[in-house]
Amino acid sequence: MTERTEHLKEDSAGQAAPPIRKMSSEGQQTGRAYYGQLRRNIIITMITVSFTPMLLVIAILLFQFSTSYHEKTYAHLEEMVQKHKQNIDTFLSEKLANIRFLVASTNIETLTDKSFLQAKLQQLQEEYGDVFVDMGVVDETGKQLSYAGPYELHNVRYLEADWFKRAINRDFFISDVFMGLRGSPHFIITVRRQYEPSVFILRATIDFRAFNTLVENLRVGETGHAFILNKEGRFQTRPAVEEARWQNSYDYFVDRMEDSKRSVEIIERPDGSGAEHLYAIAELKGGDWLLIFKQETGDAFEDISRVFRISGIIFLLGGSGIVMTVIALTRRMVRRIMKADKEKEKLNQQMIEAGKLASVGELAAGIAHEINNPVAIMVEEAGWIEDLLEEEEFAESENLSEFQRALRQIGTQGRRCKEITHKLLSFARKTDTTVKDVQLNDLIREIVDLSAQMARYNKVTITTEFQPDLPYVTLSPAEMQQVMLNLINNAIDAMGNSGGTIHIATKLSRLEKDHIVITVEDNGPGIPESNLSRIFDPFFTTKPVGKGTGLGLSICYGIVQKNGGNIDVHSTVGKGTRFRVWIPFQKPGNPGKQKYKPTRSQT
Repeated sequence: MTERTEHLKEDSAGQAAPPIRKMSSEGQQTGRAYYGQLRRNIIITMITVSFTPMLLVIAILLFQFSTSYHEKTYAHLEEMVQKHKQNIDTFLSEKLANIRFLVASTNIETLTDKSFLQAKLQQLQEEYGDVFVDMGVVDETGKQLSYAGPYELHNVRYLEADWFKRAINRDFFISDVFMGLRGSPHFIITVRRQYEPSVFILRATIDFRAFNTLVENLRVGETGHAFILNKEGRFQTRPAVEEARWQNSYDYFVDRMEDSKRSVEIIERPDGSGAEHLYAIAELKGGDWLLIFKQETGDAFEDISRVFRISGIIFLLGGSGIVMTVIALTRRMVRRIMKADKEKEKLNQQMIEAGKLASVGELAAGIAHEINNPVAIMVEEAGWIEDLLEEEEFAESENLSEFQRALRQIGTQGRRCKEITHKLLSFARKTDTTVKDVQLNDLIREIVDLSAQMARYNKVTITTEFQPDLPYVTLSPAEMQQVMLNLINNAIDAMGNSGGTIHIATKLSRLEKDHIVITVEDNGPGIPESNLSRIFDPFFTTKPVGKGTGLGLSICYGIVQKNGGNIDVHSTVGKGTRFRVWIPFQKPGNPGKQKYKPTRSQT
């Protein structure tokens, strides 16, 4: 069908072929560009439609998770720092309360008694461990009057000590951490009491290690640690990592605490190195100290980063699957569209060629009608002349035999013209005849019998091989006879005077389950490959001029197609030709049609 349709595009002289090939090449380039653009548009549209809602959902969920996790982290840090602030304040208040109680419950004479002071220090150490290092009583001149502890600090003067200058004017005082005379970090708790006419201070040294442990316990993650700064930005505890001076940061944190009025302030800001950190700040010792918790934001929000990474991996895997699926589906879809467009183009070409054939049919019908009239008159006049020649006056004519020969030739050629016009009318009109239920084996046997005489004359042997009990087919017997006669006559004509064999077979098709296939095969000279694609074209013939009209196989093709079947040809030059005809058979139990009974008169 495809080759036949493509050959119909060419004119009989082949002159239109080059322009068609040029347009086809340009059309192919345009088609590739069109389908490529279509493929890209579909892929972009499908990916956009698929990814947009997924991205929106992921973004919303991640944003909500991030916000919730930040709030949870802030709340946890605030609670943790608040708890440690209370623990440290409680620690300092408790130690200060011990010293205040001792001062309030004891007179100056007893306090300055070294043995009494040593006993009280021992009691405190038994109660609190090594928190209290030593104790001493200092007068208003800075002289230490009494001392209990491991160092030799009797009669030491603290008049120029920074802590003494502050403590002498306050009822109680907690100093910053300093090195002092003993050369190790510590801080002092003092309580002032006036014994007329003098003022005395009871001081106690607090072990730095015990105090530092309270802050060191505040550890979170890999980088989260806490420390205490004084107003000068100096550390009051041992930092977990080396830190620079914090004077500027201290001022910033104090300002934030004053503005927020909250007990714990959470801040995200870069440190001196530029790395982003999370800070939790709380005031200690009435605002003299700041408890600062510091942690890298990457460490603090590691769970968020992990969720983002997992989400990214899932998105990449899912997105890759979507992209590959979209590309595969798009390619399949575009291939189907291309196939549909090609079929549509073929149908359009077939419609154009069908219109051309309809025009040719109308022209053929008009020509046939026009030719029939003068041919009929010509044959009639020839008969009349033949009758006249039988009269006596012409009987003795010397040219009588020549006249009779000419009249016989006129009659023969007239009948031949009538046969040609009859075929033209048959091709143009395709008149439907009576449809009956036909047993193909019986019909073909009758056609073989009719063709036997002509076959013997041309030294051709016809053999048959019929599958028994074939189902009936519903078609016009006359049309099917015409198909078989044309195929057999063409085979006989192709073998010429050299003779040969024609093999005709019927069987149920294995490919088309509801079809009967008829095979007409000869061992004649075959058909050149260049002619096979045009074998069913109207008016195409390889016979000499005057020997064929080129309508026989075209009529066969039309009859078979009209009955829902198909016909094809396979041929090899020098070996022979095989025609196959597929005819659909009716389903059983379909009454109401007249059975076909073959008779010789019907042919």
